[in-house]
Amino acid sequence: MIASFKITSSENEIAIYAGMVTSAFAFAEFSSGVVWGRLSDKVGRKPVLMGGLAGTGLSMIIFGFATNLPVALVGRALGGLLNGNIGVLQTTVAEMITVKEHQPRAYSVMPFVWCLGSILGPALGGALAQPCLSYPSVFARGTIFDQFPFLLPNLICAVILVCGVTIGILFLEETHQDLKDRRDVGLEAGKWLLQLFRKVPVRLPIVDKDADGGCDEAQSLLGDELPPGYRTTDGSPRMPSSRALSPIKTEADARRQPRGIQKAFTKQVTLNIIGYGLLAYHSISFDQLMPVLLSEDTSHAPASLPFKFVGGFAMPTKVIGVLMSIQGVYSMIATIFFFPIVVQRFGTLATFRFVVMSWPVLYLIVPYLVFLPEHLQYGGIFFCLIWKITAQVLAFPAMTILITNSAPSMVVLGLINGVAASIASLARAFGPTLSGIIHAWGLEMGYSGLAWWASGLICVFAAVESLWMTETAGRMDTTDVVDEEVAIEEAFLDPLAIDAAITAATKPDKSKGDRDTPPPI
Repeated sequence: MIASFKITSSENEIAIYAGMVTSAFAFAEFSSGVVWGRLSDKVGRKPVLMGGLAGTGLSMIIFGFATNLPVALVGRALGGLLNGNIGVLQTTVAEMITVKEHQPRAYSVMPFVWCLGSILGPALGGALAQPCLSYPSVFARGTIFDQFPFLLPNLICAVILVCGVTIGILFLEETHQDLKDRRDVGLEAGKWLLQLFRKVPVRLPIVDKDADGGCDEAQSLLGDELPPGYRTTDGSPRMPSSRALSPIKTEADARRQPRGIQKAFTKQVTLNIIGYGLLAYHSISFDQLMPVLLSEDTSHAPASLPFKFVGGFAMPTKVIGVLMSIQGVYSMIATIFFFPIVVQRFGTLATFRFVVMSWPVLYLIVPYLVFLPEHLQYGGIFFCLIWKITAQVLAFPAMTILITNSAPSMVVLGLINGVAASIASLARAFGPTLSGIIHAWGLEMGYSGLAWWASGLICVFAAVESLWMTETAGRMDTTDVVDEEVAIEEAFLDPLAIDAAITAATKPDKSKGDRDTPPPI
């Protein structure tokens, strides 16, 4: 796409401009992540999620109509500004999970979908871009798709987003603890539509036609056929919750909920956010450095071990693409099946610490793969890729769980996740750029592993920082609701109360016996 703008013919400069377009989204997302997080704390998660999807669709349409670099930059930047869904979505998942043991399974879904999209998205874009060249019998020259050759894949994605917004409006429930009981016209419309398509037999109550209930019956039958908005007594559907069993919250309790920024960012929250940013930085740096190492030409210059050497594997682009695809497929499998088992077995913090402490070793040995015999190089590459993906699918969801559980209150969780998402976006924006600059310096000096070892130092800092992290007791570690439920069950199943009730029911009524016994003659 950048080459079609005809800015330059140099491949190196094209790569720089492509990085600018990618960084425009990341920097814009960094600047707006906190705003969307705080807004979701005030107006709810659902409006922000739906608005973010709509904003993404708008930015993709603008990006599809781009015929020069400034329009492309505006389109991508607008997508980052209008889409703060990562932090808000993590908050929504956190509010939906009420059992701590379910967290690993729940937080493995988002990375799985992300990996699936990272595989299908590039494939869809590559297949539909420049359709007049790829499918001349379907898309003729002189049409809008000839004038804007990259419009079709963006238009298809925008249509998919419109479907997502529609489904969300009709069926997504609000999860904010203070706003989920408000009326939702969208949910009412979705419920009404489901009733239209369901074949549920209507059971008429048996009533006396002459009684006053006949009018009520007719009114109830007519009420089921009315679309939402004409009923004045229907409220929005309410999500299942244990709030009825929990103690009643007073205004004083609500005031005690930590809502300020200073109270929200405790020591553990700050440590977790820093760890999340470091994780995002060196992970995106690996993703950028690995294809470069695989594509670089092999070097026949003598190496001055242990550090001074250059060279790569000289792999063609198609082979690198196959390796990245295999990496994505394995990432999906490991996320769904491997992560929940490991976290439930060893715990969230222990899993994260083990992974982050093993990462520096990986960054240290990757540049030395070029010294393996040729018949062992593919095995070494696959080993390192599996190592990296396994560590990544364990670290990111675990860090998300740690951030969620360290929040002092669910009221400020949207703000916390917004800040975490912004820090991660900033790290992803700077990571490829800084790693590329360090790698270029290293090649000039004869050290092709310099960028890898620099990222390894970041991992060492992250490993040391993880030693100060603790698993704080979260909202799901309290036993108030459980104890209350047990108390209610014990009250209903008290054996003494049951015996007393049976005795009272079987004991003859003296007053009744006196009335039924005939008087003596």
